[in-house]
Amino acid sequence: MTTRHLVDPELLPLVDSFPPMDLSDEVLPAMRTGIIALLSSQPLPDLPVTCREVHISSGESDRTIRCLAIEPNTMPENAPAILHFHGGGHVIGTPEMSQPQLMEWAAELDCFILSVDYRLAPETPFPGPMDDGYAALRWLHETAAELGIDRSRIAVSGESAGGAMAACLCLMARDRGEFDIAFQHLEMPRLDDRLPDPPNPSTGEFIWRAENSLYCREAYLGENFASPYGSAARATELKGLPPAYIMVGALDLFVDECLAFAGRLIRAGVPTELNVYPGCFHGFRMAKDAAVSQRANLDSLEALRRVFTR
Repeated sequence: MTTRHLVDPELLPLVDSFPPMDLSDEVLPAMRTGIIALLSSQPLPDLPVTCREVHISSGESDRTIRCLAIEPNTMPENAPAILHFHGGGHVIGTPEMSQPQLMEWAAELDCFILSVDYRLAPETPFPGPMDDGYAALRWLHETAAELGIDRSRIAVSGESAGGAMAACLCLMARDRGEFDIAFQHLEMPRLDDRLPDPPNPSTGEFIWRAENSLYCREAYLGENFASPYGSAARATELKGLPPAYIMVGALDLFVDECLAFAGRLIRAGVPTELNVYPGCFHGFRMAKDAAVSQRANLDSLEALRRVFTR
């Protein structure tokens, strides 16, 4: 059964033009190289922000973690901050994939943004990437005065696998009790390593399919699939987590787990906003001119604006 008839008509050109994605150990090197080449050829928006590369301590000997830092050219004192994680199934991707959106956030919200170039699986499986994420959270807190940011207004954000990392980092930070997180901003996040059984017949046909999730689960989690720091839905208790914003498409492979996780957050007393976009599959915002993509981008931006101005 095809779900093409359910797709927002403005997204059909993306469906028809997007090449099939079949992840494997053999194709990863070429895919990673191709992403870098594609990003280098695309112009960035002309916005009053500064983008720079920073290398922060990993806490492990002399190893550092590359990050992309973005800030307004005239950032106010005690500005809010966003700790961001890119998508890519934990196996591909760089912070630069999200750079245009992050530049817009920095300009619109007068905030500092740090996007982490965390290590990728299968070369570095869980918990290595999460260790990089926690090191970045520590760096933001410890250098807050130098950066000019407000420690009490640090949000975490991510899309897809990056959303998984943002949600898991909130659990990790809550349990360790060292550094606070004000808000979790999750865009089409992978929250559960377990696929629906039986499968949802309306999801997962376009862009991101179940086969890719199964490959990424093995590459990233291996035998550690039961850890809540690798898969947030595995957590038995969600009380005490920061307020959440979750967005996902109705045709996205991850929609069921997003609905379930949002319900659990609400039952745990965590303020939660959930937006489900009809006719939308995973990664639908690549169709930048589609009305639903523009609406979703505005909704995401406004969710951050509300929490930062509270």
